[in-house]
Amino acid sequence: MAEPEHWPEQVLYVVGGLYGNPFALDEIEAMVNRERRAGASVRLLFNGDFNWFNAEADWFAEINRRVLAHDAMLGNVEYELAHPSEGAGCGCAYPDFVDTGVVERSNRIMERLQAVAADQGEITGRLAQLPRWRAALFGGLKVLVLHGDPESLAGWGLSHELLSDAGAGQLEHWFRRCDADVILCTHTCLPVVWSGVVAGRPRLLLNNGAAGMGNLQQDSRGLVLRLAPGPAPAGSLTSRELAGMSGSLEPVAFDTVAWLRLFDRHWPAGSDAERSYRARIAGGTGLALRDLALDGLA
Repeated sequence: MAEPEHWPEQVLYVVGGLYGNPFALDEIEAMVNRERRAGASVRLLFNGDFNWFNAEADWFAEINRRVLAHDAMLGNVEYELAHPSEGAGCGCAYPDFVDTGVVERSNRIMERLQAVAADQGEITGRLAQLPRWRAALFGGLKVLVLHGDPESLAGWGLSHELLSDAGAGQLEHWFRRCDADVILCTHTCLPVVWSGVVAGRPRLLLNNGAAGMGNLQQDSRGLVLRLAPGPAPAGSLTSRELAGMSGSLEPVAFDTVAWLRLFDRHWPAGSDAERSYRARIAGGTGLALRDLALDGLA
């Protein structure tokens, strides 16, 4: 891992996959403010794909203004907005298990979003300057924050599907190469928790799935990552302890009714985003809570 930054804060929130949801952003900022009112210093870091559904000029500008007031990194979506190229599509690098229709619709969503971003040069210029990854010393741990996986901004190597199928061999290799204690990531749609020992040291992987959409069966809440000393908050979805720190998945209980109202206004029935995402926004995914953690993979 490259020479790490030093993050002096007591609590770290990492937010991936906001997807333009302003109501999730309201709740995330409220979560951080509650921690601050309790006396903690907090770093709020957006690790990409904070844009997606916000394909309207004012909506696009508002999401980016608010996110870029905090710490932020590139996702594949922001990269394609900052570096548009004909025929590049959404830059999602979908693996073979993703349906072709989903891929085609995502490419068209990106085209619509790029058309909006083309008139917002100040924002896209700021997006172009964002880093692809961050390495830091935080709470005595070496932390690597990514979008995708350690080899690609749009990589799926830390996805629930590929880790379930292939085991943790590649993950352990990446831990050895980057020498991180903790990897925090997003991009791959479903959340993942993995903890284990690599090269004699305990390690932790947390993938939040999405902050702006539901992640589990019959659960429309988003998820964000939290890393801090001591035990995880009582409302955590799941957590792991490492060297006196707790890493957890924290639910983002935004106003789903208001979010669907905004979504439907811009992505009506039959639109690309409605066909790919509305059911997930309304009712979550097929992943059961008991299947979230992949600890013990060989």
